[in-house]
Amino acid sequence: MNRFYITTPIYYVNDKPHLGTAYCTLTADILNRYHRLFGEECYFLTGTDEHGQKVQQAAEKRGLTPQQHCDEMVVNFQNAWTDLNVDYSQFIRTTSAFHKKVVQDCLQKLYDKGEIYEDTYEGWYSVSEEIFYTEKELVNGKSPTGREVTKIAEKNYFFRMSKYQQKLIDYIEANPRFILPEFRKNEVLGFLRKPLNDLCISRPKARLSWGIEIPFAKDYVTYVWFDALLNYATGVGLGQDGREAEWSKWWRETRPVHLLGKDILTTHSVYWPTMLMALDIPLPKHIFAHGWILNRDNAKMSKSEGSVVSPKDAADLIGLDNLRYVLTRDVHLGNDAPFALDLVESRVNSELANNLGNLLSRSSNLVEKFFAGKKPAFQVDDSTSAEIRTQCLALPGVVKKEIEDFRPSFALEQIIGVLTLANKYMEEKAPWKLAKENLEAAGHVLAVTLEVLRVAGVLLIPVMPGKCDELLKRIGNPPRDWASLSKWPLVPADATLVKGEPLFPRLDFASKT
Repeated sequence: MNRFYITTPIYYVNDKPHLGTAYCTLTADILNRYHRLFGEECYFLTGTDEHGQKVQQAAEKRGLTPQQHCDEMVVNFQNAWTDLNVDYSQFIRTTSAFHKKVVQDCLQKLYDKGEIYEDTYEGWYSVSEEIFYTEKELVNGKSPTGREVTKIAEKNYFFRMSKYQQKLIDYIEANPRFILPEFRKNEVLGFLRKPLNDLCISRPKARLSWGIEIPFAKDYVTYVWFDALLNYATGVGLGQDGREAEWSKWWRETRPVHLLGKDILTTHSVYWPTMLMALDIPLPKHIFAHGWILNRDNAKMSKSEGSVVSPKDAADLIGLDNLRYVLTRDVHLGNDAPFALDLVESRVNSELANNLGNLLSRSSNLVEKFFAGKKPAFQVDDSTSAEIRTQCLALPGVVKKEIEDFRPSFALEQIIGVLTLANKYMEEKAPWKLAKENLEAAGHVLAVTLEVLRVAGVLLIPVMPGKCDELLKRIGNPPRDWASLSKWPLVPADATLVKGEPLFPRLDFASKT
C-alpha cells in the first residue's frame, strides 16, 4: 500500500491562529484527505511550538508561568482546527516529555560526534523571529523581513552547519522536486552558494530560561528552531522505545512532505536538512513553500498590524465548506492570493451555487416531478452523454495527477469543467420539456446528471466533506471509495432522491452592509 505523510509547521502559542495559519493547515488537511481517498495509508502531523523568547515574554506579560501560558493558548489552535473540520493524526506539543528527551538525545549525539562546538558569538538578534543575523544581512538596520534586531555578544554552542553546505547543494540538484515550487528551490540554491555560517543552537538561561536544557551545558537551553524542527521526526517515533516500527514506516519508508509558509523556507530547507544529515537521518521527500493569504491591501496578514481574519469568523460568515473550497480554488498553491468578500461571493455563487448546487436542485426536482423521486434508467447514449461519461471516467486520474503535483486549485478546475458540461447538456436537452414527449429520453438525461453529481461529489469530499456527504445522501448514497469512480453508472437503480434546501445558498454580502 502507498503511504503519505504530511506535516504543517508547528505554530507559536503566543497568539491565536488567523486565516494565514489556517490556510496552511486546511491545505494539508485537504491534501491528506485526497491521498486517503486514493486508497493510501496517511499520517497528518500538526501542533504547537511552545518554547523560546516570544513565549516567555508573552507569559511574563500575562503574569503566568510559560507552561501555564502554553497550556491555555494551545487550546486556541486545537479548537480552531476542530472548528475547521481538520482531521489530523496527531497534535504534537514541544513541551511533551517524549519530544524534549529526544531533542536532548540528538544534541548529545551531535556533541559527541564533534558536530557541536563552543564559541563566542556577536551579532544581531530578532526576538520576533528568534534568529541571529550578521551585519551584512541587515536591511536598513533591521532583519531582512523588516523586524527589529538587538546587538548581542555571548558565549554559545554552534552546530557545524557549514560543513554540509556542498552536500546539501548536491542533494538539491540531484533531487529537483525536493524543494517546491521550483522557483523556491532556486532561491535556496542561491542562498547556499553564498558563505554559510554555522548555526548557533543555544541560548544562555540568564537571558532565556524557557527552553529544553542542553544536556552537556546545563546553563543553556536549546535554540527554539533546533527544538521545533525535530518535531517532524519525534512525532513519528524517532529515538523512542516501542515506536521503532512507526519510525521506520513513516520516516524511513515513506518520508514526509513538509508544507510551510515561504517566510520559514530557509530554516526548513537549510537548517533542517543539514541537521538530518549530521544525525544520519534520511531527508524529507518534499519541502513545499506556500504563499501568503493577503489582506484587503494586498499585504500579508499581520497580527501586529491588526489586519488578520479569524478563521472561525470567516467560516461562520461564508460557511465552512465554502471557505475550504475558496481557499483551495482561488489560491494556486505556492503563490500569494488576496482574501476579500467580493472574491469569495463571486466564486461561491458562480461555481457552487449556480453550477454544482443548481445541477443538484434541477435534477432532484425533475426526478421528483416526473419519476416519483426515483432515479430513472439509462437509455442509449447520445454523443453528448457519451462524451460526459468519458470525461467522468477520466476525471479521477486527472484529479489524482494534479493533487500529486501539489496543484489542488487545478484539480478543482477540472471538476468544475465537467459540471459545467453537464449543466450545458441539461440546458440543451431540456428534460422538463422532453418529458412531455419522450419520458424515457428525459430520464436518460437526468440519469447522466446524477452520475456526474456522484463523481463530482466523491472527488470534492476532501475539500467539502460536510456538503458532499449531504449531496451524496440526497442522490441515493452511492459508494464513496476510489474504486467506485471507475464505474458508470453506479447511483443505485431506483434510488430515492431526497429534495432539500439549496445545498449552496447564494451569498449576498452587499445587501447585509
